[in-house]
Amino acid sequence: MDPPLHLVHIKILAADLLSLTVQQTSPPSFLRRGRTVARAELVGIVISRDRREKFLRFLIDDGTGCVPCILWLNHQYLNANTSSGPSGSDPTAEMALKMSEEVRLGTLVRVRGKIVMYRGAIQIAVRDVVLEKDPNAEVLHWLQCVCLAKECYDLPPAQGAT
Repeated sequence: MDPPLHLVHIKILAADLLSLTVQQTSPPSFLRRGRTVARAELVGIVISRDRREKFLRFLIDDGTGCVPCILWLNHQYLNANTSSGPSGSDPTAEMALKMSEEVRLGTLVRVRGKIVMYRGAIQIAVRDVVLEKDPNAEVLHWLQCVCLAKECYDLPPAQGAT
């Protein structure tokens, strides 16, 4: 049986992510060669950064394309978690604020998150951001993407599985 790709963050290049087939469901779902994908992992250089009160929007360039990413800073607002109240400390929001400080222009980062549509374009709703200290991380990610595509992602889905 094929591993279900919608349960994991697939390592993917920007060009492949931006060319996913969008199924017009609610919420939209995304297909890669007939298999549903929901989460992605990218490695690239931050080329644009726009910080607002509730979110950080940034662009990641991995050499094959540029992927818009959004990191929500107010997770209480997102999760509708009112049990802690407005004065309560939100550890998820604190982590998001800390991650947002690592996203600086020209830095190499690894981004993982959910694939979403916004105004007709694919973007990543960021779950976590890691600053990559090794400049070879981007090349290694490319190689892993090519290998995983050939050995796993691009295989035809088994009958009845997506």
